[in-house]
Amino acid sequence: MTNQEPDALGAPLRAYTDPAYRPLCATLADVRANIDRLDDDIVRLIAERALYVKDAARFKRDAFQVSAPARQAQVFDKVRLLAQRHNRGFANLDQVVDATYRAMVAAFIANEQTYFNTMKDLGDTHA
Repeated sequence: MTNQEPDALGAPLRAYTDPAYRPLCATLADVRANIDRLDDDIVRLIAERALYVKDAARFKRDAFQVSAPARQAQVFDKVRLLAQRHNRGFANLDQVVDATYRAMVAAFIANEQTYFNTMKDLGDTHA
């Protein structure tokens, strides 16, 4: 066993036994380039989502509404179903997506709470 990074340009060292598996890339460098490309798209979409989270704070009365536990449950259920729909052969993708979203939503809620705490109250205009 070595303690060095794999050769990014080398040939594969292992093979899947699943006959349905189809390689996506010829080298680890190609794999990493595609992951980097996707990361750019993912972060761009997270940044867009962040602006909607920021906007949502305008519609909340208190910290409970900021955390919106029922909405969180809806989001987690929805993304697990989306993971199942989009999965093309990655075991436990729904669990990976669930864990990812739980971490992301927790971070967004913390930031939304910060925005909420610094906003001016317009009063109860819809009582």
